[in-house]
Amino acid sequence: MNTGTTIFSQLMDFIPSYEFRKCVERYGGNYKVKSFSCWDQYLCMAFAQLTFRESLRDIETCLRVTKHKLYHMGIRGKVARNTLAHANETRDWRIYADFAQVLIQTARALYSNDDFGLELKQTTFALDATTIDLCLSLFLWAKFRKGKGAVKMHTLLDLRGNIPTVIKITNGKVHDVNILDELIMEAGAIYIMDRGYLDFARLYRVNQSLAFFVTRTKSNFNFKRLYSQRVDKTTGVQSDQIIVVKGFYARKDYPQHLRRIRFFDTENNRGIIFLSNNFTLPALTIAQLYKCRWQIELFFKWIKQHLRIKAFYGTTDNAVKTQIWIAISVYVLVAIIKKQLKLEHSLYTILQILSVTLFEKIPISQILTNIDWEEQVCGMHNQLNLFT
Repeated sequence: MNTGTTIFSQLMDFIPSYEFRKCVERYGGNYKVKSFSCWDQYLCMAFAQLTFRESLRDIETCLRVTKHKLYHMGIRGKVARNTLAHANETRDWRIYADFAQVLIQTARALYSNDDFGLELKQTTFALDATTIDLCLSLFLWAKFRKGKGAVKMHTLLDLRGNIPTVIKITNGKVHDVNILDELIMEAGAIYIMDRGYLDFARLYRVNQSLAFFVTRTKSNFNFKRLYSQRVDKTTGVQSDQIIVVKGFYARKDYPQHLRRIRFFDTENNRGIIFLSNNFTLPALTIAQLYKCRWQIELFFKWIKQHLRIKAFYGTTDNAVKTQIWIAISVYVLVAIIKKQLKLEHSLYTILQILSVTLFEKIPISQILTNIDWEEQVCGMHNQLNLFT
């Protein structure tokens, strides 16, 4: 790699520029734009994510101080707070959503053979949503509760590599289960969900798509046991039953058999009941699969801690979605670099190194590998680590 270029430029070299231009052309992003292109906008917002900038003024100040280096960073347009704000508000957020999907497909291919704790051949997803609180007086479109605004980020996470494959951003009022109406289910894949997604009509559509689900039952779940299968209670599995749901509407929504597994969690001293349409996997594997759902909770906590998606640079729907999608693309880009450069360090450590070295003219592989690992570990024991 050319040692005469900055770390930031080398980082951006991993981006498929042809695919980015295709996304821009698809939505006319550079239509009538004279100086500050969509690429300039993306670079400025990626810089803000990597260096944890607090506001548009903060971005403008930091980049103007180093204006003699902007050309070498790939930024051709003049960086101004109002120009960046206008770009975030007016340029279609779908440009960056589509581009993030390009990076996601690359990352999924790189991590497809990774182990997530269970020896399964099937693609396994965790589905959940996280709420990002907003001030309703500023974000009028983000309805949630009386006097409170929020957006929800509905996420489908591929557990091989913790790569977000589908993200839907809605206002806070949209119920989590509605996202099942928009997902295209992958035949043979396993979808792990909490009991907030227990809707028999929607789960039956998952079953009809030849996909599998693992979820939990609610306390008022009404069913009829058809027969029980033998279990080894020393593993924590208390029962493994084949059932049908009771109730006129529930039976109409899900007319086929289901599998009900009762498991006792010794760590938390509580019983958990799982529901699935998979009749071939061992009961203990079903319980272990649900435990893997915790990875999506870690993902939400991680990105809220280390990416700028809680404080926004604009107040419009378009500006918020633009910022979230660029943040996701930066997350996935760093994950791609970690894999391609075969780095051992956590994503957190890589981001910390990049945040203070973006203007250095050192080969990126050198600066990310020649690290005293002992010094990095000592201050990280309370951090959430993905890609460890």
